Amino acid sequence: MKIGVVTFPGSLDDGDARRAVRIAGAEAVALWHADPDLHGVDAVVLPGGFSYGDYLRCGAIARFAPVMTSIIDAAKGGLPVLGICNGFQVLCEAHMLPGALARNGHLHFRNRDQGLRLESVDSRWTSEFVTGQEIVIPVKNGEGRYVADTRTLDALEAEGRVVARYIGENPNGSLRDIAAIRNEAGNVVGIMPHPEHAVEELTGPSMDGLGFFTSVLKSMAGAAA
Repeated sequence: MKIGVVTFPGSLDDGDARRAVRIAGAEAVALWHADPDLHGVDAVVLPGGFSYGDYLRCGAIARFAPVMTSIIDAAKGGLPVLGICNGFQVLCEAHMLPGALARNGHLHFRNRDQGLRLESVDSRWTSEFVTGQEIVIPVKNGEGRYVADTRTLDALEAEGRVVARYIGENPNGSLRDIAAIRNEAGNVVGIMPHPEHAVEELTGPSMDGLGFFTSVLKSMAGAAA
């Protein structure tokens, strides 16, 4: 199985994401923002960082990268896509997920280990977890506050599309403590904390993040069987 990891100008967690993919047991394929060719990958990760320096609005310029045109089309056909932090912002800017990520409510950058509770596990990226499971993975963002209108928030709740919520202190003021959401089909997930930084005992606060990557591998294996 091959999982592509996109590098935009300003990406800084692309290497970590590729390492997480390899630890999970897949082949990591580097995808370049200016190249629309997805090189036959079975899934895609949009990593964290500061794509295009966040010069306009987080993710707003990256949304128009040539590779995103291919990813948007492929996702409509069921390609699994995981957007982490800046990748979550890109997914929202590309209208692959609803809502937006705004400046943290307290106006400070937050970098710490964060507790999450899995609310929905029926996505391609979360099937290895159980509903209600609590995990700890790092969060590091300055514009990680998830916002949406009440109608959208109510729909996400009613349709089981809230993937994870913050537990303990909300690090950025996200509405309804939302840390991750998915699309209707369950193949596209955006998450603000960083699962790729919690895949090894030596370097992470836990290995809880590995489940996101093994989940998609299991789902792809099942689809291929």
